[in-house]
Amino acid sequence: MIRAGIIGATGYAGGELVRILMGHKDVEIKWYGSRSYIDKKYYEVYQNMFQIVEDVCRDDNLEELAEQVDVIFTATPQGFLAGLLTEELLQKVKIVDLSADYRIKDVSVYEKWYKIEHKSPQFIQEAVYGLCEINRKQISDKTRLIANPGCYTTCSILTAYPLVKEGLIEPDTLIVDAKSGTSGAGRGAKVPNLFCEVNENIKAYGVASHRHTPEIEEQLGYAAG
Repeated sequence: MIRAGIIGATGYAGGELVRILMGHKDVEIKWYGSRSYIDKKYYEVYQNMFQIVEDVCRDDNLEELAEQVDVIFTATPQGFLAGLLTEELLQKVKIVDLSADYRIKDVSVYEKWYKIEHKSPQFIQEAVYGLCEINRKQISDKTRLIANPGCYTTCSILTAYPLVKEGLIEPDTLIVDAKSGTSGAGRGAKVPNLFCEVNENIKAYGVASHRHTPEIEEQLGYAAG
């Protein structure tokens, strides 16, 4: 049985991760980390987990929590894991990071697009880009750090990768026209994401400037050689 812990378990990505892992026959969730709901019952945050998850939410002390699990999932904002990750931590536990901290190999590109300083660039080259369809061989028992792909990047790369790899399209002409639901923006209260703003509606954002752009370009660059 794989013992797992989740930092950011009460966010939308974290909540979905809990749902998936709860149904995995080989995984046991040992703790639920949430800085916003420390000592609050997890089901009080997500009431669909009533009588399913009795645990209370823990803080995000990675050094202490790492002693209790085999793998930690970090469903946290950009910069969180990069600011805390150490060699000592990676020697204790495997980490799957759902943020962009270790997806992009060029740290200057990451800092340009995400507007923050990367605090632990020494781990970027080690991180495996966790898109199993193209990197399955690189993901093994010895992998310590996995950079989980973004949402737009997943649909864009999986669509274009085989076409680019086989030279069937000219990469410079590629346009990605993708849609997502508002849950992708997180649980924070924002007027543009209110039901009355988005119901029966659609709007463009991040046109030619979406921060998933360099991630898509990098992965398709590997396909193109």
